[in-house]
Amino acid sequence: MSIINYASREIQFKIVYYGPALCGKTTNLAYIHERISPSNRGDLVSLATAADRTLFFDFLPLNAVVIKGFVTKFQLYTVPGQVIYNATRQLVLRSVDGVVFVADSQWEKMEENVESFRNLEENLTQQNLAIDEIPYVLQYNKRDLANTAPINYLEFLLNNRKKRVQSFEVVSSTGQNVFASLNAISQMLLHKFSKEGEAAPPGTEPPPVAIPIEPNGAAQSANSR
Repeated sequence: MSIINYASREIQFKIVYYGPALCGKTTNLAYIHERISPSNRGDLVSLATAADRTLFFDFLPLNAVVIKGFVTKFQLYTVPGQVIYNATRQLVLRSVDGVVFVADSQWEKMEENVESFRNLEENLTQQNLAIDEIPYVLQYNKRDLANTAPINYLEFLLNNRKKRVQSFEVVSSTGQNVFASLNAISQMLLHKFSKEGEAAPPGTEPPPVAIPIEPNGAAQSANSR
């Protein structure tokens, strides 16, 4: 659920990047952080375990448009991919607003993709949430590699629910469609906020539906384009 902070005059949305180990979640956030203007982003913070230096999650707040004096802020997190850190995944998922599920397109990673998505559903259930109740998009990452599964097979495995969601062919190492998927999930969150009217601050109007995050660090709304 989005958080409205009257003291700091912020509306905060939490987006979690979820997926199997080494699928590119951290690469996504690193690319986004690098491309956003320093004035529009916070510090990129990583927490690593002693067992494996790749096991960490990042926190990245992104300032967006001002809605009648309230700043719209997006907080981006990753979860550790390894199964043994499921307790950390559950912790990161608390109060999540939207999810970007990052799948590894390599053939040998199909089983891990399916298991990770099932694990996401299970961890959401622990919070009395169903996957269909929260906005999410799919990333099919590492499309530049030679041993990738076809998109229609990935769609069959991961986008087979009654209501299909947006999916993106991504190369997170180069940034291909990284912002496209972020823009999509952010728009979905703003739509949901507008539709449900979640404790909207007094005197505010429904937020714009176009995410004001651009690769060059510019902040724009749909009304300003």
